[in-house]
Amino acid sequence: MLWAARVSGFFSAAMLMVVLSPSLQSFPPAEAIRSSQFDSHVRFPGQIAGGASRGGLAFRRAPAFRNAADCGNATATANVCDPSLVHIAITLDEEYLRGSVAAVHSVVQHATCPESVFFHFLVSDAALGDLVSAVFPQLRFKVYYFDPDRVRGLISTSVRQALEQPLNYARNYLADLLEPCVRRVIYLDSDLVLVDDVAKLWRTDLAGRAVGAPEYCHANFTKYFTDRFWSDKQFAGTFSGRRPCYFNTGVMVLDLARWRRTGYTRRIERWMEIQKSPAGRIYELGSLPPFLLVFAGHVAPIEHRWNQHGLGGDNVFGSCRDLHPGPVSLLHWSGSGKPWARLGAGRPCPLDALWAPFDLYGPAGGGADGSR
Repeated sequence: MLWAARVSGFFSAAMLMVVLSPSLQSFPPAEAIRSSQFDSHVRFPGQIAGGASRGGLAFRRAPAFRNAADCGNATATANVCDPSLVHIAITLDEEYLRGSVAAVHSVVQHATCPESVFFHFLVSDAALGDLVSAVFPQLRFKVYYFDPDRVRGLISTSVRQALEQPLNYARNYLADLLEPCVRRVIYLDSDLVLVDDVAKLWRTDLAGRAVGAPEYCHANFTKYFTDRFWSDKQFAGTFSGRRPCYFNTGVMVLDLARWRRTGYTRRIERWMEIQKSPAGRIYELGSLPPFLLVFAGHVAPIEHRWNQHGLGGDNVFGSCRDLHPGPVSLLHWSGSGKPWARLGAGRPCPLDALWAPFDLYGPAGGGADGSR
């Protein structure tokens, strides 16, 4: 019955595509992502002359965008401390650059007030800021250098090499890297796209919590920690008095003011130090478990629509996945299968067609596979 499961997964993606197919450059509201048949033709963003290249990757210039008439007082000259801005942090590195560019493109396409969105790019190569300027001439952003040596000695081996990269841990230091006047930020991974207005996510009520994220309380929480952790009464007692649930750290709303007051960065680092101690590992999977140890059970829950994660399959095989039931505001290819890699190899999964419209890779006339 394996063929039936595959057909079912393909049909689920097909149902999504038909509603989107009339205009893949301008997605309808998330509630409208519904349909009953499949349009297999993948449409791409307008081919625009100009752009930029980096490390053999060439990018087209993004279409122009502007605020709606009722977007308030934010102006093009407003600085990073303007209280009307929506702040988003995302990493930039060569391996995931194609994904980061697509993520930014999806945000500005669906934002009612794109000029009121301020991006904070975390890099270990400051030259990447020049590429952003070339691809998104109107974008309001700042580049922040993250020194890999700050965390390199705290990183332990993981099931996937990408999870061991120092920049993957930059999210731990947002409260230190960003200006003190930035009191809230949305952190986004590079392997996702939004199909809804990010301002809705920005307005999330954190109810006094430092972290807001979609929680998955039916997931097997114990698997993220080793036998050594659970057999040690002191470690296992970490979650006493709270109901810990799994949450994905690729989409979070962070109260940086509370984070700074409480010193959460140092708490995360402390767990990473214990992990590296001679006594042995207490967790698996890179940067996620320290967040679970510090915040699980103390997370402000956000609707699941804001992180339809797992579309990249597991951390080994990266197999095709279906969507979780319910409405969609953000599609997240967490796991080892990335849509740009699968499209470039000519072996896409059905849902990768929903990422392709935001891809700006390749010269004018190119497509999602980067062909001419």
